[in-house]
Amino acid sequence: MDLNFKKVFIVAELSANHGNEIKIALETVRAAKRAGADAIKLQTYTPDTMTLDSKSDDFIVKGGSIWDGQTFYELYKKAYTPWEWHREIFDLAKEEGLVCFSTPFDKSSVDFLEELNNPIYKIASFEINDIPLIEYVAKTNKPIILSTGIASKDDIELALETIRTHGNNQIALLKCTSSYPAPLEKANLIMIKDFQKKYNVVTGLSDHTMGNISPVVATSLGGKIIEKHFILNKSIGGPDSSFSLDENEFKSMVNDIRDTEMSLGQINYNLTSKQKIARNYSRSLYIVENVEEGQYLTEDNIRSIRPGFGIEPKYLNSVLGKKFAKNYSKGTRLTFDKIKK
Repeated sequence: MDLNFKKVFIVAELSANHGNEIKIALETVRAAKRAGADAIKLQTYTPDTMTLDSKSDDFIVKGGSIWDGQTFYELYKKAYTPWEWHREIFDLAKEEGLVCFSTPFDKSSVDFLEELNNPIYKIASFEINDIPLIEYVAKTNKPIILSTGIASKDDIELALETIRTHGNNQIALLKCTSSYPAPLEKANLIMIKDFQKKYNVVTGLSDHTMGNISPVVATSLGGKIIEKHFILNKSIGGPDSSFSLDENEFKSMVNDIRDTEMSLGQINYNLTSKQKIARNYSRSLYIVENVEEGQYLTEDNIRSIRPGFGIEPKYLNSVLGKKFAKNYSKGTRLTFDKIKK
């Protein structure tokens, strides 16, 4: 699969938004299609591949997040998507015309996803320092999307170097703010342009802000991938529900992104047929008082006014001081055949 998308690739992140029911997960895939998504993304892990079942202080979430006080193991047990669901989700996504891909968190999940012909790999920002995992993913020679939320410049550059060392150049970097939800003032979306310039990669946004402003701005800055958490209904609850979009909200975001793309257009200095017609209402040179044959053209008897059917104003200085070829009445457009040679 090629990451050089012609239009913004909009990804609905399923993540933990399934209420531990496969029926909800499958209906979420259908809803993502209805909402205008191009892809549905999963996360492939189990609590045991992610962390340890420990209640020691190191393994308790803290720091001001919405998950504070839980152990990592408890959180991931609530959030993970059972592996036995994956094939059915992948198959349904294909039927719906959606790309389905996933974020692996260890080598076993990569092996499992390879069995499903996973077309793209996403590396979460909290795994961007896991170079052995990135190296293992790079060897699949599949496109890789890197999220940069907690990544330093050194982290980003080492990850890129690791992937490219293995001959894999299909890479995207997503600006991400690892707060849930993320405040707009921390979005720092100008980094999208810097990623493009500095690293020569496809860019985009993994968004945790509320509303559509960040995706629209990211699109206007040249981002080609927008990822947003998606939930069938917020009443399902779960670890990610508070910063996820429901079907109507996601559809609104998709519409705003598509409208932004349309308004950006393309670099083109050629005038459209409508613009050519509109030029008739720009300025041109007109005879502004009755004149006689042989009379000199002066700034009193010709002026630059609207509409635009006469000689363009840029010729004013070159025609001043010449003589009229015949008698002309006020309001006559000035053309070169009205000037004596």
